[in-house]
Amino acid sequence: MIMGSVRLGLIGANIARSQSPRLHVEAGRLCGVEVRYERLVPRDLGLDFGAVFDRCLDEGFRGVNVTYPYKEEVVARVKLSDPPTARIGACNTVLFGNGGPLGHNTDHSGFISAFEASFGKTAPGKVALVGAGGVGKAIAFALVRLGAGELRIFDTDPGKAHRLAAMLSEAGAAPRVIRATSTEEAVEHADGLVNCTPIGMSGHSGSSMERRHMVGASWAFDAVYTPVDTDFLRSAADAGLAIMTGWELFFYQGLDAFRHFTGAEVDPLSLRRVLRANDEKKLHA
Repeated sequence: MIMGSVRLGLIGANIARSQSPRLHVEAGRLCGVEVRYERLVPRDLGLDFGAVFDRCLDEGFRGVNVTYPYKEEVVARVKLSDPPTARIGACNTVLFGNGGPLGHNTDHSGFISAFEASFGKTAPGKVALVGAGGVGKAIAFALVRLGAGELRIFDTDPGKAHRLAAMLSEAGAAPRVIRATSTEEAVEHADGLVNCTPIGMSGHSGSSMERRHMVGASWAFDAVYTPVDTDFLRSAADAGLAIMTGWELFFYQGLDAFRHFTGAEVDPLSLRRVLRANDEKKLHA
């Protein structure tokens, strides 16, 4: 277990409202580890992703989280010793140190934990997944682990949807994988609706699905967590679906990332209470 202090960072675009710094600082406080966590936006720094990544490595960071749009680009710079991460071909957590940068995908492991905490052992059923980028890949493989009977994948970039469908099929990952040509085709007779696009996050208003697309489904998940209450989830709730917010994925992937960075096990209930208490203070400030 890491003692003393660690320096961490988040590399991504549009991350001014990211709560990752707060999660890791508070997790460290609960475990007796002083955490310094920095937001790193390549464009704001006048650098490309590779230069920012190398600077973190050279300046003694313990590790970094990587978010949109760099989760796939970073793979060329890390070792993927974890089989699920290697299959997914995207990572969001990088640990520096002996043996070179090691890449992990805590979106994958975090989604599994979040889904089970939200919905129990209920199988996902037939799932429409919109968005086949880095987080979409992680969640697709997680849905397979959770026992999804069918995945219908749509992306506005047909090549991304095709590649993800091919990856899943080649891995023998699900009974049936369909590359949908439209949102409407993806959601037809679906049990679960999943948004893995940036649509709905701060700076990208809107929803990847209209309310009429949601009729007949039973649950919905939005990978976006800033804001938590997205148009997508509001429409899903109005349509009577059980919902899982992106905050739940953020929380559980953060627990896993903190464990990789420090070797420490933070108590989930204690960390959740601290984060929620801070949210309440902001609301009433």
